[in-house]
Amino acid sequence: QVQLVESGGGLVQPGGSLRLSCAASGRIFSIGVMGWYRQTPGKERELVATITKALTRNYVDSVKSRFTISRDNAKVYLQMNDLKPEDTAVYYCNVEDWHYGVKYDYWGRGTQVTVSS
Repeated sequence: QVQLVESGGGLVQPGGSLRLSCAASGRIFSIGVMGWYRQTPGKERELVATITKALTRNYVDSVKSRFTISRDNAKVYLQMNDLKPEDTAVYYCNVEDWHYGVKYDYWGRGTQVTVSS
């Protein structure tokens, strides 16, 4: 089992910045894609950004040029700049762990990001 612990959420004014962190621990085999998703009440969880082992990054259009995803061993980060009220959501960390060709998906519990004046 892999445990994910997120941190870095909070309340910020429009135009501000936050940095989310997610640390994976436990019985890790081979981490593949790491990513961040977000969800607001009544809506489906949406992909925000992913990063592969080869450091290929993918972003949802609404955050391109404002958010940057990075990774370091078993940690993944999301630097969020120029935050907008529509970025308000619970942000979840997601990690793929591969073991003998089988992919296991793990999720964090989420961290609240609120953008408001």
